[in-house]
Amino acid sequence: MWSAELLRARFAMADLPWQPEPLEERFFKDRDPADAAVLVPLVQRQDDLYVLLTLRTAHLNDHAGQISFPGGRCEPEDGSPIETALRETVEETGLARAFIEVLGTMPVYQTATNFLVTPVVALVQPGFTLAPDAFEVEEVFEVPLSFLMNVENHQQRSLHTPMGERTFYAMPYNSPESGKNYFIWGATAAMLRNLYHFLNAKA
Repeated sequence: MWSAELLRARFAMADLPWQPEPLEERFFKDRDPADAAVLVPLVQRQDDLYVLLTLRTAHLNDHAGQISFPGGRCEPEDGSPIETALRETVEETGLARAFIEVLGTMPVYQTATNFLVTPVVALVQPGFTLAPDAFEVEEVFEVPLSFLMNVENHQQRSLHTPMGERTFYAMPYNSPESGKNYFIWGATAAMLRNLYHFLNAKA
């Protein structure tokens, strides 16, 4: 099981050899690439680290109704993907920066919709309160990192679309607390797969 100390040590390693997941086929090839960043918040609970995720509202233009990390498009005034991820996290969830300890970044992930996403991995101290933006976020919830880093919970699926067949990873999670089923898939699942590869790389 990963702890805060082990994660800090892993991100402190330079030039750790590992191979990211192959990128998805881009369906919107005529769309100009857009820089974006997300926060991968790892909440420190007594029994495990938990990944904080958001369920996006159904009326949004991009990725409506999907499960995602908090984040969004990079703005010029941000200055860095880390600042974008932190700003968007505060705006979307209300999670205050004082509770966030940035560990590092993962390789840029190019989504099927042509966003160039920088995942920013961070530890989150408990004791925070949330105030989700009701326009963008329907729900904020947590999934044990141990569940998401268990390769037995990584499913590879295919979907027929008008633009062709799409193959993607999925990590369905049934919450024992709420009884809700959360379907984590697509770019979010792919970035979690990259975190899995990174954490399990041989030093």
